[in-house]
Amino acid sequence: MADIKEHMEVIGADGVHVGTVDKVENGKIKLTKADSGQGHHKGHHHFIDLSLVAEVEGQKVRLSANSDVAVTMEQEKA
Repeated sequence: MADIKEHMEVIGADGVHVGTVDKVENGKIKLTKADSGQGHHKGHHHFIDLSLVAEVEGQKVRLSANSDVAVTMEQEKA
């Protein structure tokens, strides 16, 4: 997972945008606040477990779950 870098786009298995990488820490992808969460979750950092990463292709991190499922698996941290 060393290939995952800051500002990479995170997309679901369905190709839909999930967020933008802020950094990788503690086995999780930390998404940027500005591009993370919806509704009352907006403005918080969200984390996606590295176990959901299917592959890194170019400047995109593709997840093994579709975007709608991946969003429900995000862990929020204020």
